[in-house]
Amino acid sequence: MTKLNWGMIGGGKDSQIGPAHRLGASVDGDYAFVAGALDHIPENGRAFAQELGIAADRAYGDWREMLEGERNRPDRVDLVTVATPNSTHFEITKAFLEAGFHVLCEKPMTMTVEEGEEIVAVAKKTGKICAVNYGYSGYSLVRHMKAMVARGDLGKVRVVVSEFSHGHHADAADAENPRVRWRYDPKQAGISAQFGDCGIHALHMASFVTGQEVEKLSADFVSAISSRQLEDDAMVNFRMDGGAVGRLWTSSIAVGRMHGLTIQVFGEKGGLQWSQEQPNQLFYTPTGGRKQIIERGEAGLSPEADRSSRVTIGHAEGMPLAFANIYTDIAEAIRADKQGRPIDKAADIFPRATDGLRSMVAVHAAVKSAKENGRWVDAYPPSLR
Repeated sequence: MTKLNWGMIGGGKDSQIGPAHRLGASVDGDYAFVAGALDHIPENGRAFAQELGIAADRAYGDWREMLEGERNRPDRVDLVTVATPNSTHFEITKAFLEAGFHVLCEKPMTMTVEEGEEIVAVAKKTGKICAVNYGYSGYSLVRHMKAMVARGDLGKVRVVVSEFSHGHHADAADAENPRVRWRYDPKQAGISAQFGDCGIHALHMASFVTGQEVEKLSADFVSAISSRQLEDDAMVNFRMDGGAVGRLWTSSIAVGRMHGLTIQVFGEKGGLQWSQEQPNQLFYTPTGGRKQIIERGEAGLSPEADRSSRVTIGHAEGMPLAFANIYTDIAEAIRADKQGRPIDKAADIFPRATDGLRSMVAVHAAVKSAKENGRWVDAYPPSLR
């Protein structure tokens, strides 16, 4: 199998997310890491790219140089990952899509709804993949949850409860730490902090698992540390287009919570519960029955779960392997396109530009709702109705 050529923008030596992308892209041998513009300081980016084995002529100083350098190469990159600061995602993603590249963009895909609409339109016009890295949807048992809901194991879904709460920004004395401060600065983070950063992961997870989309929402935001301009805790109630009711809590001041991404789904016939910190177990309770533990890697799971599990049962698979499943799905989509064949259905579930757009609409709706004392606000993109 010929490897696909892969390039990365951002994700440099001091990046929190860069290593997870590089690990994820390398796990299954689908990609060769051949190009990169890895740092906002050009010389640092070039040096680090070469440390990682990228040839000097493809170790670029910035994304524009990379776009021009790759555009006309016969061996140009098949997929570009955008892992730069949030405010740059739109410009870079749009430019590479328009130049005919497939793109995997970190979340949030854009800063505004209008930008999100434009990316969806460009991806549709060019026919290129624009994936968005809601990487937690790559976990094997999250995909099995989705399959269980889709095949009717829970019956009609009534309620979904999703959380992403941690306590790592709870110390007011740490407010001036530059790694913390930017998240609550509207000039750098946009109109929302905690909901826009972590809450949209929880919201996407709710839609991914249930197969339903958010129609309207009501939000309550608080800045528990008063010096912050943006929220550090949020509660969002939402209604979905398939009739499910949603409850979402996200916080950065929840002392004692380490990562805190969990999802529970309650239906007519039973309930499911999964936590990202214990990703090997999925708890399933049929109505009137006993709680059961479904183990990642066990026999008889769904094709979606089997395809996204590599390590034998009883051994943990972590976040980089969840990212790897997104990369493997995209590789299958690219190869299917090149070969003129249908994509494997079990791989055709990775998040796309429409998911990025839905998240941005939800962020803006939640901010508006919070400012209006929790008034219910439409959160469904008009262009997707």
